[in-house]
Amino acid sequence: MSAVTTPRRRSAATERARGWKRRAPLLPALVFVLLVTQLPFLATLVYSLRSWNLLRPDSRMWVGLANYTSVLTDAQFLGAALNTVLITASCVLVAMALGIGLALLLDRGFVGRGVVRTLVITPFLVLPVATALLWKHIMFEPVFGLVNFLLSPFGAGDVDWISQSPVFSVVVALVWQWTPFMTLLVLAGLQSQSRDVLEAGAADGASRWQMFTWITLPHLRRYIELGVLLGSIYVVNTFDTIYMMTQGGPGTASANLPFYIYQRTFLGFDIGQSAAMGVVVVVGTIVVALLALRLIFRTFMSTQEAAT
Repeated sequence: MSAVTTPRRRSAATERARGWKRRAPLLPALVFVLLVTQLPFLATLVYSLRSWNLLRPDSRMWVGLANYTSVLTDAQFLGAALNTVLITASCVLVAMALGIGLALLLDRGFVGRGVVRTLVITPFLVLPVATALLWKHIMFEPVFGLVNFLLSPFGAGDVDWISQSPVFSVVVALVWQWTPFMTLLVLAGLQSQSRDVLEAGAADGASRWQMFTWITLPHLRRYIELGVLLGSIYVVNTFDTIYMMTQGGPGTASANLPFYIYQRTFLGFDIGQSAAMGVVVVVGTIVVALLALRLIFRTFMSTQEAAT
């Protein structure tokens, strides 16, 4: 062992000791998080391998992966999964498109801009349950609702939106609630944009559309990706809006995965299959979230490398 290697090893050991000393105060919080998140998941995994219906106490036995086979071949579960994808994708994409448009308008200077910004943000501050009741009883009510009142001059004022188009009704309510969040996120991106670049583009004779597509939109990319990721994570777990507006109906026409799992657990009392559904949903959500996070981190890292 050379005389140079020994001091290096001592220095590395000292640095590791300092690192653990800095992390030590966080270890109780880490242990607590692991206990409250991983232990319930392990219990769910155990339940998913058992046949257990609360209405049949003698049905408790180990069935291996039979619950997963039943879940993946269940037409109602697959329909709920399709509804989940449809509701999440429609809500996030439409809310983001509207958010970009509103952010571009609010980025301009005009009298009363602060008041307008506050009013635009307001829907995001309303509780999801209140939002669902608002759209169910005030907007989409078939006789006295505002939507049918506004459409009546065009001959479309007798539509029962909740019964005839339940998924569309849920998506509209969610878009109304989530558009302010997307607007705020994109507006923050617009405010961080360099004015010198815009002035240089205008001096070169670029049109507004060219400046938006070639300068503003690439700058907003990471903000848009972050909004889509956060919106997807929250909207995919939507339960209260569907429960209050449609109860998953008619039948299971508007049920998404969280609501269908609730039905199987608390209405069907099938603990084994509902646990298997929960595990499948968690694994699918983790896979999608990891891919999205990897894409976003790659975008941020490339931006930092370009800046340096």
